[in-house]
Amino acid sequence: MFDHTNNSYGVNEVLMSSAMGGIVFGLFAGAPLCIVGVTGPISIFNYTVYELIVPRGIPYFQFMCWICLWSMLLHFTIALTNLVSYMRYITKFSCDVFGFFINIVYIQKGIQILVHQFSLGDPSDSTASGFASITLALVMALFGCFAYFFGDKTLYLKPRIRTIFRDYGTPLCVIFFTGFIHFGGQLSNVSFATLPVGTAFHPTSSGRPKDWFIRFWEGVTVADVFLALPFGVLLTALFYYDHNISSLMCQSSKYPLKKPSSFHYDFLLLGITTGIAGMLGIPAPNGLIPQAPLHTESLCVIKHDYSTGNDRIARVVEQRLSNTFQGILTLCLMTKPLLHVLGLIPQAVLAGLFWIMSITAIDHLDVTQRLRFLCTDPDSLKLTHFPANFYKADRKWFMIYLLFELIAFAFEFGITCTKGAIGFPGVLIFFMGVAMLFPRIFPKDQLRLLDEPAADELILKSLRVHERSKKTIE
Repeated sequence: MFDHTNNSYGVNEVLMSSAMGGIVFGLFAGAPLCIVGVTGPISIFNYTVYELIVPRGIPYFQFMCWICLWSMLLHFTIALTNLVSYMRYITKFSCDVFGFFINIVYIQKGIQILVHQFSLGDPSDSTASGFASITLALVMALFGCFAYFFGDKTLYLKPRIRTIFRDYGTPLCVIFFTGFIHFGGQLSNVSFATLPVGTAFHPTSSGRPKDWFIRFWEGVTVADVFLALPFGVLLTALFYYDHNISSLMCQSSKYPLKKPSSFHYDFLLLGITTGIAGMLGIPAPNGLIPQAPLHTESLCVIKHDYSTGNDRIARVVEQRLSNTFQGILTLCLMTKPLLHVLGLIPQAVLAGLFWIMSITAIDHLDVTQRLRFLCTDPDSLKLTHFPANFYKADRKWFMIYLLFELIAFAFEFGITCTKGAIGFPGVLIFFMGVAMLFPRIFPKDQLRLLDEPAADELILKSLRVHERSKKTIE
């Protein structure tokens, strides 16, 4: 967003948004496992609005504020009328395709960061910096992924030691490779671009008021206010899908959760943070993928079954502290000393971080597993390598279902690479509708093997409350 919005959004805005999301949802959300922050889709939405609106002479932050205010009202309407209940129709098809898309976007953003290194400063210096940045990002991604998969996939050392590699390998890679560029030698001849930071607790843009508050009534006409309404509808559609999918994924049926969900209330809370974000001139936060499911994953108590050689999730530590404290710590990063430390991080390290997060998350996704299953030598397949349903499903319907997943991903990713990226939420909702037609396309016995509800029965019951209450009234 920093590059695409002419420095309108910077590190401080992202930190402020992430801190607000973490603290508010950690303290007040009904289901505090969902990590909330600045996502890839909202970044795409924000800079696409910038590209469409600024050439018309409309002040950007005032217009974005009206978008968020309209969206806040729509969030309230959806939550108070229990329209989030329709999320019960979401199956793992939508979750897996969206998760796959988000992780590919992270890979793309990492590549874009590295490509940008070749256009910074003097051409001769930028070439060396560009190739050195690529090398740094690749080596960091290699070590980060190795640490994660060593802890997650191998049987070396005791399970508790492997957990340290899996959970702390990535942050340690960020610390080590940030210092790596100062090791001297030939590295001293290369200038690595670092994360651009501003003044502590101040907006990045010099044209903004220092108190953060957006005077949303200044510089806009009544026509501009109503022009923001369709954008607000698109933003609401994006959050309806993105945030609730994130919530479903971090409360997936594979996690033995005991506490019930609260989708309607949490969506109302998201509307409040969206309105506040608009008035503060920061990106609106919502559920993060892959961070939300990774958060639940990190809270799982794993038991190793020595008889089968497999790990199983015994329980999940359901609490509010981790989400709240990560929000507080994010806010602390806006202080002058820590903001200076953030400014020391090479942009290449951020690219490597994006790749580590995406590669480690994408490995567990259904789309990846299906592709891997098809490409594996049939004579080498073992029952423990893939879900049992993969073996039971008819190969023809298995491939058709996978084709639907890849087509949905291609449309979602393709539109974000065009000027039509603002319509991205519409594509998400469209393929959510396509998935609802699967019972008419696939035989029932095959669909049962290929797809299933994204949430477990406890969560589905909470989403059916509105339906049951209506029948009672009638």
